[in-house]
Amino acid sequence: MGATLPDPKHPWFQASDAPRVLAHRGLVPEGSTDLVENSFAAVAAAHAAGATYVESDCHVTVDGEVVLFHDDDLQRVAGDPRAVADVTFGELSVLMAGLGGVLTLTQALESFPTVRFNLDVKAPAAAEPVGRSVAAHSERVLLTSFSDERRHAALRAAVDAGAPVRPATSAGTRTITRLLLASGIRARRAVSRLLSDVDALQVPERHGRVPIVTPRLIETAHRHGVEIHVWTVNDPADMERLLDAGVDGLVTDRADIALPLAARRAA
Repeated sequence: MGATLPDPKHPWFQASDAPRVLAHRGLVPEGSTDLVENSFAAVAAAHAAGATYVESDCHVTVDGEVVLFHDDDLQRVAGDPRAVADVTFGELSVLMAGLGGVLTLTQALESFPTVRFNLDVKAPAAAEPVGRSVAAHSERVLLTSFSDERRHAALRAAVDAGAPVRPATSAGTRTITRLLLASGIRARRAVSRLLSDVDALQVPERHGRVPIVTPRLIETAHRHGVEIHVWTVNDPADMERLLDAGVDGLVTDRADIALPLAARRAA
């Protein structure tokens, strides 16, 4: 574990102590056949299980509604080959009616006022609408994206829409790649610059055979007040091992397992 623990200032982090459990796309209980990820019922299940943090994804429909949905298209979740961007909200509502119910970003923020949302902006067209939608709730939203450009566009839109505080944010792929290179050669000024506008690094434990989450990365992030959240961790032994290593959060499909484990750690 790094010698220095992060001291995040953004209100998003102050809802609970680390280790944090981020319910990945809500919670789909094992054996469930009547609800899918990112649905209203999945977020409700995560909330009922005690999740303070819910990780989700944002797309925008053809008629401009920001919805919680991971894939570009509807094939895997709803058996429809069309892209989310090509259907209306009404059409999506019909498709999701027997799968837990479609959930808009506005509905999520208003229906679950105690939940902290970790939102991945999946499409360029969603960036500005997402930012505007979360502006009034910015103290309990973290915005992220694999694309730093989309992430920054969403953050700017939130601020321009009158957010009382800038939403929290985690780094995109380009920033993380540059950070790993800078950390590897101990380029401290570059590391400080790269971490200056992020609150968290949300990363897989490894990329192929290349380790991402290392003692050096954890120590570097903590020294700059930045948390490390690892995705997607579903095995209890892996959860324990990563928490032993000093990570601050687990993004998991099994919030029902991770929450009691994290509670024991925090006690």
